[in-house]
Amino acid sequence: MLRRVLIVAVLAALTSGLAHAQSVQALKHPAPSGAQLTFQMTDGTVLAQSFNDQKWFKLTPDITGSYVNGTWSAVASFPSGYSADAFASQVLADGRLLVEGGEYNFGNFALTNLGAVYDPVKNTWTAVKAPKGWKNIGDSPSVVLPDGHFLLGDKLNKKMAELDPSTMTWTEVSSKGKADFNAEEGWTLMPDGSLLTYDVKDNPNSESYSPATGKWTSLGSTVANLQAPPCCDCVTYPPKNKCYFPPGEVGPAILMPNGSVFATGGLHQGDNAGHTAIYTPGSGWAAGPDFSNHDDAGDNFASLLTNGHVLVQGSSGTLYEFDGTHLTAEPVNGGGNSLMILPTGQVLVGGAEVYSSTGTYQASWQPAITSAPSTVTRGSSYQISGTQFNGLSQANAFGDELETSTNYPLVRITNNGTGHVFYARTHDHSTMGVATGSQIVSTNFDVPSGMETGASNLVVVANGIPSPPVSVSVQ
Repeated sequence: MLRRVLIVAVLAALTSGLAHAQSVQALKHPAPSGAQLTFQMTDGTVLAQSFNDQKWFKLTPDITGSYVNGTWSAVASFPSGYSADAFASQVLADGRLLVEGGEYNFGNFALTNLGAVYDPVKNTWTAVKAPKGWKNIGDSPSVVLPDGHFLLGDKLNKKMAELDPSTMTWTEVSSKGKADFNAEEGWTLMPDGSLLTYDVKDNPNSESYSPATGKWTSLGSTVANLQAPPCCDCVTYPPKNKCYFPPGEVGPAILMPNGSVFATGGLHQGDNAGHTAIYTPGSGWAAGPDFSNHDDAGDNFASLLTNGHVLVQGSSGTLYEFDGTHLTAEPVNGGGNSLMILPTGQVLVGGAEVYSSTGTYQASWQPAITSAPSTVTRGSSYQISGTQFNGLSQANAFGDELETSTNYPLVRITNNGTGHVFYARTHDHSTMGVATGSQIVSTNFDVPSGMETGASNLVVVANGIPSPPVSVSVQ
């Protein structure tokens, strides 16, 4: 994202009587100051950055678990001096939200090296120092690795650094073999713990990074060129007013349940429409379907639907659904707003509406609980174990910055007598990997002190897909 665009969180109404059964439903209470970016917190709430940049709000579902009927409340604002837009960001395994850098600070092109971490229990933002020697971070790629460490790329070169959330200390790591600098690239976490990216400056090359070896290796051409051309020449940035030469843009990439990656692109120079490509481990890249009507997905959002399809937003605002073969324009316009999968399986579109898809998940995609307490006490914490607690994918992507991954478990408890829904805050997940298969993983959950007592059902939710329920008595 090279320029800052403020988009009002308003979507076109869905025309009645259309052949597709997909639907969009307005939130009863839209976000007070709009929502340019949303994060799924581990207590079931949604944290949203307003169009004001510095202000943040929280969406809490109603007692039936509905986000459509949920309510918004103000939470702590960014620390003084930090009002970033277009940053690197991830929800950590301990349940905090980490934001690093920003292409803009207080609306000015800055490539700032400031950062902050939000503690949802204390409702506080705390400033985070940049990796040693990093004067700029900007809109950088980031990912939470399976071991819970936060990996960040330096936008202006090939450098990478890991943050250990337990100590909040940075360690610079090897980026040996990287073909080009990190600017405008995104990182897709794969089931084996490696990262996939497709280059912008060195397009149409793609690469894989192994955290274990600290090495990048080429995955060859994406076949279809996914790069939108550079917008301009030298753009100066502080603190020394050096030149940044933007290499262009790409679109979001989503790991799908079958293990392939659906990668989208901007409008490459001289082409009539944006391209897509599909990466299959062991087989390589193949060209995917093009966008329609001269559209593309450069610097746009995508989410993995619970039916296994990918919902991606075009630059026109049109929402497209990729079913593994076809890319179909839906009769819905996203208005340029962010997309994020909710625990209900719906997709939150900005701070105004939710998108509901057709179809549903396969049983093999569900989390499964293997060990859980049969009785829990309000205000106490417990451990729960099982398989596929992190889902099959990070599930949300933008292209480079603005990472809103949801590959972590939520715990939802429904009272049998009233049908009322409560989320127990999860934290300290044993892994942040994806598609962990039969591996037994675990998380900890805090039973809300104000929830109803009695016989209840408990499920673990990952990327909108719930596990089969287990019975629990709440005391």
